[in-house]
Amino acid sequence: MPELPEVEIAARSLAAQVVGRRITALEKLDWERMVETPGLPDFCALIVGREIASVARRAKWLLVALDAGWTLAVHLRMSGNLIVRGPEIWPDTHTHLVLGLDDGRRICFDDQRKFGRVRLLDAAGLRLLDAAHGPEPLGDTFSAEALGRILAGRRTKLKPLLLDQTAIAGIGNIYASEALWMARLHPQIPAAAVPTAQVSALHAAIRQVLAEAIANQGSSLRNYRNSYGERGRNQDHFRVYDRAGDPCARCSEPIMRVVIAQRSSFYCPNCQRMPVG
Repeated sequence: MPELPEVEIAARSLAAQVVGRRITALEKLDWERMVETPGLPDFCALIVGREIASVARRAKWLLVALDAGWTLAVHLRMSGNLIVRGPEIWPDTHTHLVLGLDDGRRICFDDQRKFGRVRLLDAAGLRLLDAAHGPEPLGDTFSAEALGRILAGRRTKLKPLLLDQTAIAGIGNIYASEALWMARLHPQIPAAAVPTAQVSALHAAIRQVLAEAIANQGSSLRNYRNSYGERGRNQDHFRVYDRAGDPCARCSEPIMRVVIAQRSSFYCPNCQRMPVG
């Protein structure tokens, strides 16, 4: 958390506020470990004076394209938010990076748990980041056939594979659980054992739950806010995630919670049965 929908909404809401603005100052950086590359002196020198050309998303990375071929890549991790604030609002103790803009506003990276990371990338670095991730699940290349090729021959359990960013980009714990419920697939079924007919169902479910979450402005369980500081609404529409003990919306069987690969997974034991044999 945040996952693809939240980062997408963060990118859109940030773009609406800062494209065309120039970064005039690095006003605060009190958690130096958040800067992964380049070295801190180069980061500080290169970021100031850059004009913001666009804001986009790749996987769970928020990409702020700057002039002179640089891209500020931001990973929000568990508790990060990138929020634009006016000059009258000074950041609090959880704001660890502040970029001053030429109109007096600030881009503030708030991160209570200090897991977030930033990279200032040239074109080569951006290509490496792109190559490290699988296809975008809402992109044209992510077909049911493409998903079938990803699953084929994989002995790993299905749920952890959906979270593997090198296999499919952007899906996290929330939306994997939601998509598996929609496709009626047990989270622990071996990936290669997914029946052909259900591969298409899973493909459609992945795209549906992600599109719905974007339409609902993302999920705000604890920290997540968009770049205006506003909460999302999608948490009010979960079918199974964080619903342990609640009745399944399809069959009324209580939703169960199980830990898979050290992550909580939620599923219906009646609708999402493990195949026998």
